Amino acid sequence: MRKRILTVAVLVAAAAMLVEAQRRGGFRGFGRADEVPTLAKSEAEKRVLDTLREAIRTGATFSNVSASDGRILRLLAESSGAKNIIEIGTSTGLSGLWLSLAAMSTGGRITTFEIDRGRAATARRHFQQAGVDHLITVVEGDAHQTVTKLKDPIDLLFIDADKEGYIDYLNKLLPLVKPGGLILAHNVNSAPDYLRAVTTNPALETVFAGDGQDMGITLKKR
Repeated sequence: MRKRILTVAVLVAAAAMLVEAQRRGGFRGFGRADEVPTLAKSEAEKRVLDTLREAIRTGATFSNVSASDGRILRLLAESSGAKNIIEIGTSTGLSGLWLSLAAMSTGGRITTFEIDRGRAATARRHFQQAGVDHLITVVEGDAHQTVTKLKDPIDLLFIDADKEGYIDYLNKLLPLVKPGGLILAHNVNSAPDYLRAVTTNPALETVFAGDGQDMGITLKKR
């Protein structure tokens, strides 16, 4: 237990270094932190990275997370061994692609919720293009209602949807998050009720990283 909590703390520090490297133009010889990596361990990983790079390059799709924030998602999901990953706010699937890189390693699956039919369709195309559609289930509809159907314990929850709804998602899904599990929330500075909840609950430990320190990283204590 102590080892896993320590690992999460180390990873959060690494995430902060990644963002600082972005501001300074990257680590020497390793490229900028706000770019999609060019090195891939396998052909499957390369296919996902190529899909991400092309989607960002063309600008033909709405990017819900920057490359640096996406790398933080992947780092935390993979290193924590997350298997059941829940995402609120699929958008066009870029954050799901970053999470899929982790799922390929952990043997996990992603269930992602999206209210906009057009964005959900674009996300499905990206998942198919990247060869990870078998790892990801897209649920269309109002997530405030559809998430109530979730029953299995959650290893990692990522919230990036309607900011005023963050607190509702937290209240509904926190009971399902495993002790030692992670809750990640994007653009938390625009969700004051959520921010207050995760920083005043003694059962949670929250730090901030990402672009503008706007990624809330919350540990559900054991």
